[in-house]
Amino acid sequence: MSTNEPDTVTESWRWPESEWRRHVEAVRAGRRLLPERWPDGARVAVALSFDPDHETIPLRDALTSPGLLAQGEYGARVGAPRVLELLARFGAPATFFMPAVSALLHPDEARAYTRDGHELAVHGWIHERNMLLGAEDEKELVGRALDTLTDLTGQRPTGIRTPSWDFSDSTLQTILDLGFSYDSSLMADDEPYEIVAAGRPTGLVEIPVDWIRDDAPYFTMDRYGAARPHSRPRDVLEIWTDEFDAAYRAGGVFQLTLHPHVIGHRSRLVVLRELLDHIAGHPGVWFATHAELAQAVRTATPPHEIPEHTS
Repeated sequence: MSTNEPDTVTESWRWPESEWRRHVEAVRAGRRLLPERWPDGARVAVALSFDPDHETIPLRDALTSPGLLAQGEYGARVGAPRVLELLARFGAPATFFMPAVSALLHPDEARAYTRDGHELAVHGWIHERNMLLGAEDEKELVGRALDTLTDLTGQRPTGIRTPSWDFSDSTLQTILDLGFSYDSSLMADDEPYEIVAAGRPTGLVEIPVDWIRDDAPYFTMDRYGAARPHSRPRDVLEIWTDEFDAAYRAGGVFQLTLHPHVIGHRSRLVVLRELLDHIAGHPGVWFATHAELAQAVRTATPPHEIPEHTS
């Protein structure tokens, strides 16, 4: 059994203080990284992201039913082109976190992202469950994914989002060893922060996510499981609009995670268009890729306060 798997036998209430502190402090949020002003004097940074998982979700679990694979194919065939068209209409760059297997299945799509001025970033090999992997297997798959996206586009990704936003005991070290400049998988803040490992600043920028700002929890459907779409798209629009408005008032970051096979359906894409209309109607909005955002907060932070990470 992998050491990354939780020990369900252990009675954690028996742990000494040193044990629960060790787990809590392994990966922690350090200082918040916010510049006094965003580039060009903008009031708020908007970081849109899309995870083109496509067929990799069922493939990860060795589920090969044409029906399941077709749901993912919709994201590549219909959802992604619609998303690219909408982003072009607003002149909004975005970050696409793409599993390598998805990119190999749809190489023209992967190249279209970088061709159109968007960022392509790592999202695992086959959307694997890294919590079930040993350290060497996890590192091998992330490294293979990094090389695959580089070979397909000619651009080496600088950011990573772990599949399912999971962090194993070895994930952080893998990210540092492979030289990524930022991660976007954790949820300790609304704003970017520096990741601290066992009390040591790592220099790695975290652009936090949250299930509130993700389309999948609201719209996921599992024919044989308990997951059912439980939200009206316009109810979700209200949540995301409130999230943006609060970020705008605070002068912070509005980050959003979407999936072409989820948000790309007609009634949901209407909601995304209305959200972008609302955002674009505000003065001082900086649309940025996650890499641009990470660079902005790093540049605005004195070097002695956020050391470069070492691989």
